[in-house]
Amino acid sequence: MNDPAPPLPGTPADATQPLTDTGVAGREVVVVTGISGSGKSVALHALEDAGYFCVDNLPPELLRDFIRVESSHGVRKMAIAVDVRTAGSLPHLLPLIDQLRAEGVDVRSVFLNATTGALVKRFSETRRPHPLSSPLDDGDSHRALVEAIELERTLLADLHDRSTVLDTSQLRPAQLRLWLRELVNATDSRLTLVFESFAFKYGVPLDADMVFDVRVLPNPFYIRELRPLTGRDEPVAAYLQEQPEVGEMITQIESFLRRWLPSFEDDQRSYLTVCIGCTGGQHRSVYFVEQLAKRFSGRVATLRRHRELDGRA
Repeated sequence: MNDPAPPLPGTPADATQPLTDTGVAGREVVVVTGISGSGKSVALHALEDAGYFCVDNLPPELLRDFIRVESSHGVRKMAIAVDVRTAGSLPHLLPLIDQLRAEGVDVRSVFLNATTGALVKRFSETRRPHPLSSPLDDGDSHRALVEAIELERTLLADLHDRSTVLDTSQLRPAQLRLWLRELVNATDSRLTLVFESFAFKYGVPLDADMVFDVRVLPNPFYIRELRPLTGRDEPVAAYLQEQPEVGEMITQIESFLRRWLPSFEDDQRSYLTVCIGCTGGQHRSVYFVEQLAKRFSGRVATLRRHRELDGRA
């Protein structure tokens, strides 16, 4: 394990002391981070509604004091949002999370991400400046914004790689709130397996750990009475169950996952996101997610998401 990062100048003297014998064992702390404009405020409000005591933009060097004080007040569930505004403290956050976990605090790190195109659109609509943006001499504000976003991705790369990632590019706020609540309520202490359906025509989810393409299978879309339905409807399921190659592919994906899940658990992974894609994200991929979630529900904590269906108004 890496040596702990040295304390930052101005860090309170007791902020580096272990939280042993202070009643923090079993406390839940969710660290929400990610790219500016990806929905951290929405996520923090969702956690607040779910019973978490929330603080926005808490400097990492104050996290120990925050946990200590709130635990003394009987608070068991806490959430903080950390972003690039505290860039000087970010290198200290990951070692601190490791230390807190070793001291009995249940810390979960959730990273919100989105495509550059989605972020540019959001900043344009809200007219808010990016925290890292600065005017260019030629007045090209679009280029300045894109460069700021890419710089932020670089600064937050280590956090991204060590966190559970949620792609918010196509999520409505209500959908993000739902997915986040499901994520933090997952009960398995070792690994949560997330199955997510999506449409390739709208892009592969940024939070995917594995991607399976089922576009080669028969498409219910071309059957008139099945077209308005989804993979959660019995007529579509019955049609797909009649196709031998559908059953063969589901079995092969299941076998692959069962073979490698123990390795991901041994690697201390908390979440594994398996994305299933088809053309429209309505029939085949949805059916696969439903079937795979059923097959693994008794093995690990399992969540199911349907990006295109859940995103409908």
